[in-house]
Amino acid sequence: MTQKLDIIFSALADPTRRAILAMLLEDDMAVTDVAEPFEVSLAAISKHLGVLTTAGLISQEKRGRVKWCKLEPDAMREASVWMQAFGQMDAIDLDAFEAFLATQLK
Repeated sequence: MTQKLDIIFSALADPTRRAILAMLLEDDMAVTDVAEPFEVSLAAISKHLGVLTTAGLISQEKRGRVKWCKLEPDAMREASVWMQAFGQMDAIDLDAFEAFLATQLK
C-alpha cells in the first residue's frame, strides 16, 4: 500500500497534473483538449498524462484516431483514507494561539 500511495502523492505533487485532474472532473477529454490551456508542448502534457495513468488516477483510451482521458476517482480512495486519519485531530485555531502567546510574552 505504501508504494501505491507514494506513486499517487508523487503524481499529485505537480500543479499541472492537479489542474489536469480538475479538468477531467467535468468530463472525459481528448489529449489535445487537455493540452490546450497549458503553455507547454503536447509531448510534455503526454508525459504528465503518463504519470497520472501510472498512478491509476486516469485512464486513456483510443477512440478512432483520438486518445481520450478519463478520471478514475476510485484510484484516490487509498490516499483519501490515509489522509482522513489525520482529520481526526482538531484543527489549530491560530488566532487563539497567537493571542495566547501575546499574553505569555507580556
